[in-house]
Amino acid sequence: MKKYTSLTEIQGELAQKQLTLSQLITHYFEQIEKNQHLNAFNEVFFDSTKKQADLVQQKIDKGTAGKLAGMVIGIKDNICYLDHQVSASSKMLEGFVSPYSSTVVNRLLAEDAIIIGRLNCDEFAMGGSNETSYFGPVKNAIDEERVAGGSSGGSAVAVQADMCLAALGTDTGGSVRQPAAFCGNIGFKPTYGRISRYGIIAYASSFDQVGTITTSVSDAALLLEVLAGVDDADSTVSSLPVPKYSQNLSQGGNKKIAVLKETIENDALDSEIKAAILNAIETLKSQGHSIEYVSFDLLDYMVPAYYVLTTAEASSNLSRYDGVHYGYRNTQAESLNNLYKTSRAEGFGEEVKRRIMLGTFVLSAGYYDAYYQKAQQVRRLIRNKVDELLGKYDFLLSPVTPTPAFKIGENMQDPLVMYMADIYTVLASLAGIPAVALPLGNNKSGLPLSVQLMTKHFNEQELLNLSHSFLNE
Repeated sequence: MKKYTSLTEIQGELAQKQLTLSQLITHYFEQIEKNQHLNAFNEVFFDSTKKQADLVQQKIDKGTAGKLAGMVIGIKDNICYLDHQVSASSKMLEGFVSPYSSTVVNRLLAEDAIIIGRLNCDEFAMGGSNETSYFGPVKNAIDEERVAGGSSGGSAVAVQADMCLAALGTDTGGSVRQPAAFCGNIGFKPTYGRISRYGIIAYASSFDQVGTITTSVSDAALLLEVLAGVDDADSTVSSLPVPKYSQNLSQGGNKKIAVLKETIENDALDSEIKAAILNAIETLKSQGHSIEYVSFDLLDYMVPAYYVLTTAEASSNLSRYDGVHYGYRNTQAESLNNLYKTSRAEGFGEEVKRRIMLGTFVLSAGYYDAYYQKAQQVRRLIRNKVDELLGKYDFLLSPVTPTPAFKIGENMQDPLVMYMADIYTVLASLAGIPAVALPLGNNKSGLPLSVQLMTKHFNEQELLNLSHSFLNE
């Protein structure tokens, strides 16, 4: 069976009786079996997928199916799904079965999407290469010696290798956009608060946002349309009405785009990525958009501020995993204090423990003002600077990553190198604005290259429109 690149294509064939959902899921099951070595899935929901497909096929035959009928989608292993395991790719939650579904899962099912399985990720979404997973690293389908990116690496590879049409990930500091860039997909992070976080295993609550990985902008638009909107279970969700993103997709008009000069002129930027982005800029000019290079002098402060704040929030969020309530427990512990220590020491991986310890340190007495409070002030400065630029320009443009996908094991011994790989993606996360990673083809070695576009809060429609026209969909 051919590789489908959009839901429109699948729904067209379903309507013409050229395809059935049974045939479609059989195709994806075969692809998953064929690509087991990539380690993208922590679990495939064979039984529930078949039952869903049968029910949705009946609705299609009756003409009563929802917007997402025909979409086979994977969910990152930190998204809760009733009566299915969810582990955040950690020993700490190994074997845990969720007693409820997240809002995003309920909204997918309400529109007849078919959820095929849970996807590997960095442990508790902490990592930029999918190497911190308890279940082992995800391998890039283009070069199996290279990383998939993280933390939503399984989501990116599942779409890249045609194991599902689309996937949900979570983006805290670039965890949807960076793996999408490494795998040649479209990675879309909406405005913070556009999609409910209810039922998402928390890493850093003021940053975490559900995002999508797709092969078409039209699918990203339709998924956002379904997933976004007010939710009584999450007080941080915006009450703004949700536009019909997919129906309103257009070429848009001529826009003013600011290229963040320091991101392009940075010595750390790979030369082939730079060349591809400069070509993309020329394409945007040829489409009638005006391009200006602007200075963003806070670049050096973004990664330190991001890691101080997210580790602090992680320290608080992960305190619930104590060996008492649920999750991994050391059964040999001889005292309550020993139970806490050994359960957490054995249940968490090295990177998670590193971030908990760093977060606990920056929140501790005597250091709170020097680190956490200072980082919050820097976050405000960054937000103000972004708002100022987006008052003058419609979009900001930058790279997604400094390099193409690197080799597995290459950077794991140096956490600072890994953290600096987020230098271009954390801007949108700190400011809470929507951002998208768009593919720019491959380099001479066949590795995917990408560009990032960002815009004002809740301006997703215009971001989708520009992406749609840029990719000539």
